Amino acid sequence: MALKIDEECINCDVCEPECPNGAIYQGEEIYEINPDLCTECVGHHDLPQCIEVCPVDCIDKDAANAEDHETLFQKYVKLTA
Repeated sequence: MALKIDEECINCDVCEPECPNGAIYQGEEIYEINPDLCTECVGHHDLPQCIEVCPVDCIDKDAANAEDHETLFQKYVKLTA
């Protein structure tokens, strides 16, 4: 399952550089996550780094983009090929 940044985002800029896949970008009002690039850091780290550094806890699983661990790993393999 990809991650999603909610409206609590304060645009602090700490999550974007932590994403190993470049999935986080500045949206119109808040940062957003491209679900096609988000692997929840599977293949890179044990935990999603954006969640680890977020000071306001505004990043959660995106129910609209449900993926299991194997699917996330296959996405990682494809992105890093």
